[in-house]
Amino acid sequence: MTDNTSLIGIIALIAAAVVIVVVAVVASRRRRASRSAELKARFGPEYERTIQEFGSRARAERELASRARRVEHIEFRDLNAADRSRFQASWGAIQGHFVDDPAAAATEANELIKEVMRARGYPSDDFQHRVADLSVYHPDVVQHYRVARALSESMSKGQINTEELRQALVHYRTLFGDLLQEVGSPAQSLHRAHA
Repeated sequence: MTDNTSLIGIIALIAAAVVIVVVAVVASRRRRASRSAELKARFGPEYERTIQEFGSRARAERELASRARRVEHIEFRDLNAADRSRFQASWGAIQGHFVDDPAAAATEANELIKEVMRARGYPSDDFQHRVADLSVYHPDVVQHYRVARALSESMSKGQINTEELRQALVHYRTLFGDLLQEVGSPAQSLHRAHA
């Protein structure tokens, strides 16, 4: 009887251990699925683009989570009325310059975007860093910045025409409009809600 009792006890311990392992695996998968869903909802199209860039969902998710943690420490500022008016006037001037000098207008648009970002509190390091930071609260428009920048860079190689410069300006305008919104605006609040 004691051999049977010992055997039953060992079997019960093994069964309990298996159950614990299965529960832990299921819980881990649910946490990963939940984290993936949260990141996908927060980053929108940037989520899939980052997976393609990094070649792995796990590496992409680590990158996106890292971006979110880094940006949480940035103190963003609303633009005051004078700055907002000045930036809007600058944008109007850029659009006016386009007719006479499309290439200069595209360059000015890129510089204005950087200026607005600095005014909003974004650190203004290199382009890739700016894009990564923008992707956290502006995931739906950050791709416009990438496309505009790529089109503008083609300018230095002489591989761009006026229509492509116009497209670059349209992409810059989309990001510009999003950056001019107040931090507490509905679009910004939605992005922060995902934080």
